[in-house]
Amino acid sequence: MAGVALSAAFAVGLVGSASGPSNGSQARTGRLTATGHTTTPTTPAASPDGGAVTPPSAFPVLPASGPGALAPGSDPSVLPADVLVADEDNHRLLLVDPLGRVRWQFPSAQPVPGQRDFGPPDDAFVSPDGQQIVATQEMYDTVSLVSIAGERVVASYGHPGTPGSAPNFFSHPDDAMLLPDGDLLLADIVNCRILALAPGPWQVVRQFGTTGSCYHHPPVAFGSPNGVFPMADGNFLVTEINGDWVDEMSLQGQVLWSAHPPGVAYPSDANEISPNRFLVCDYSSPGQIVIFDSAGRPLWRFRPLGADELNHPSLALALPNGDILINDDYNDRVIVVDPATSRIVWQYGHTGVPGTAAGYLSNPDGVDLAPPYSLLMTHAATTGHP
Repeated sequence: MAGVALSAAFAVGLVGSASGPSNGSQARTGRLTATGHTTTPTTPAASPDGGAVTPPSAFPVLPASGPGALAPGSDPSVLPADVLVADEDNHRLLLVDPLGRVRWQFPSAQPVPGQRDFGPPDDAFVSPDGQQIVATQEMYDTVSLVSIAGERVVASYGHPGTPGSAPNFFSHPDDAMLLPDGDLLLADIVNCRILALAPGPWQVVRQFGTTGSCYHHPPVAFGSPNGVFPMADGNFLVTEINGDWVDEMSLQGQVLWSAHPPGVAYPSDANEISPNRFLVCDYSSPGQIVIFDSAGRPLWRFRPLGADELNHPSLALALPNGDILINDDYNDRVIVVDPATSRIVWQYGHTGVPGTAAGYLSNPDGVDLAPPYSLLMTHAATTGHP
């Protein structure tokens, strides 16, 4: 997420670091082909957890060429698939393979006739069917649906650069996601609400929180929510900036628990790793990544100083091998950290050096994995159905 100045955001004291999580020592499971590119199913494949069948990827990938552009010492085998990056300040989406080669870009270098305006993407998630990308342009106050194969914006919501709370308006929307039934779910930060919108005209069909009431009292009020992430039990994990809160809530508005991520000043995009293990970023400088439980107890903390110091990381996602994929926004890089060693084991982007050339990013503000490992695909069977 991009930074939002909020009067109630505050800093709290750090809790001492805990030991690494129990699954941090799992063997790495790279899935590289002989050419170094991750495999992309050409026929429907079983989901990574052995559940429902997932459709093939729609990405029309560019030919692989060259050695890639990773930071020295990066291990491509830590990634099970290509990484989708919301490269915000470059106004583009990139699909980067584990070797650091750009395999797809939107907007493409060749303009598409009739293309709709595409604002700076704050985050991007592949749809549950693998055919679209939901890109939220927080600083542009819009959400766009991008056809992957068609390489064009096929639907949009909001008024570019015009925040508001009336129908068809947002004020700093964040982490919009398509649900399996086609509804769009998102956090509307400055309006302090969570919205579900039906497809077509995208009318609001459900609202959690009271517009303009920016304090912690879910589901009646939320303190500037910046993420609503699906959980394995069908519920959602809501992150509230004001007061440092994370809540588990169903789409019926039932709140199961609320907790303070320990020692976090500006919580961002909390999501579930496994039962009672949750991952959150501290969007600060120095930044940190924290694993905690529903009682707010710290289980692991990554807060390096010096050369590896984080600068406003906003999203961290657990990989199948136990490593953690992170977009480190103000450092202009995407990294993978091994919790067993608390070391960076993969990096795309030059630390603190923005750019557009191969190997460079500029304020990357969101990540996802390519199908079938994308966030919404791996949760499609249970999302919204506790």
